[in-house]
Amino acid sequence: MHMNPPDLRPDLARARIPAEQPGERREGQPTIGMVSLGCPKALVDSERILTRLRAEGYAISADYKGADAVIVNTCGFLDSAKAESLDAIGEALRENGKVLVTGCLGAEPEYITGAHPKVLAVTGPHQYEAVLDAVHAAVPPQPDPFIDLLPASGVSLTPRHYSYLKISEGCNHKCKFCIIPDMRGKLVSRPAHAVVREAEKLVQAGVRELLVISQDTSAYGLDRKFETERGHRAHITDLARDLGSLGAWVRLHYVYPYPHVRDLIPLMAEGLVLPYLDIPFQHAHPDVLRRMARPAAAAKTLDEIAAWRAICPEITLRSTFIVGYPGETEAEFQTLLDWLDEAQLDRVGAFQYENVKGARANDLPDHVPAEVKQERFDRFMEKAQAISEAKLAAKVGTRIEVIVDSVDDEGATCRTKADAPEIDGNLFIDEGFEALKPGDIVTVTVDEAGEYDLWGRL
Repeated sequence: MHMNPPDLRPDLARARIPAEQPGERREGQPTIGMVSLGCPKALVDSERILTRLRAEGYAISADYKGADAVIVNTCGFLDSAKAESLDAIGEALRENGKVLVTGCLGAEPEYITGAHPKVLAVTGPHQYEAVLDAVHAAVPPQPDPFIDLLPASGVSLTPRHYSYLKISEGCNHKCKFCIIPDMRGKLVSRPAHAVVREAEKLVQAGVRELLVISQDTSAYGLDRKFETERGHRAHITDLARDLGSLGAWVRLHYVYPYPHVRDLIPLMAEGLVLPYLDIPFQHAHPDVLRRMARPAAAAKTLDEIAAWRAICPEITLRSTFIVGYPGETEAEFQTLLDWLDEAQLDRVGAFQYENVKGARANDLPDHVPAEVKQERFDRFMEKAQAISEAKLAAKVGTRIEVIVDSVDDEGATCRTKADAPEIDGNLFIDEGFEALKPGDIVTVTVDEAGEYDLWGRL
């Protein structure tokens, strides 16, 4: 069985577009393909676009040649992600020829058309109506009202047993390295009752795991003044409790370590939501955090982590960090390593700092040379890997619950409560797996541990 690569980049992930099954397409039906890049929030945007198109009578193609046009949903967070997006657009143009571009990089249309002047249209992030208008112009709809019916659960780009649940758009922070507020705007939270209703429909359709996403999950409802509407309060603690009552796994992503996050931990200890927090700490030295304009101080985060673990000892903490931020000294980087030693985070990723067009960090003095960034990245990941390996080794011999993601001739690929899909590790079952199917939740004994993955038996 394979193991996850340690440098897996969710911002460069390509969504797997489901092919229409035999008999689902009618003769002459207009067909659209999609390449979906970027984070899970962009994946949700792709699902919404495809759901709308499917409702208008379009078929969905899993390959270039079967499509009348291709939509490329881009990522624009880092320069490397922008380059990947341009490559994807170029590939779609070569393979199909009729390409429409949307997503975060669409906020810079001249950047796209300068590299690929033959694209048919460019729209920005979550501009659903503009995307539909562009598709209508390129491939006019020809719906048959007696045949083309919207699937009850919409179009999903994830396996049927888990789904991303977007609770808000935008962000109110002004981190100097980030341009997402410029691309996606300020925080706009969805009504809590609408989020819960969507979650209910997903669970009714067979979803066993809800992955809650936004740009700042902790701030959910702030723009709505934490209003209560139709019996549901727009606050992350209340929303987590409501979602936890549906019977599915609930996993929280992109949670800033505000003080009120401590109120979520008892829900994890009670089993209402998974004991898992994805928190973008980004760094540990207070001076670096100030230069980043981050809304949290490292001096308090260790205290918070200790408090969370006191309430829920089995909690899994995941985070990402930036190494080589402008002005980062060797002493500041060493503080980050020391902090990581003390924090003992379970899941850790890192990025080498990159300039991003429009980010205020570009103008900071004392940019770190590329070779120094690489050397610090290697040291950081070596330490993070050692911590991960030790934590996983401690699980050998324990009994844990896992959710089955896929089953093939070699075995079953599963995830524990400590593992988010496409980001964290896996647990593999190599024997006695034949009766398992995706979405099953079973208890296994852990037999073996690696750097990022586990092996177990029923």
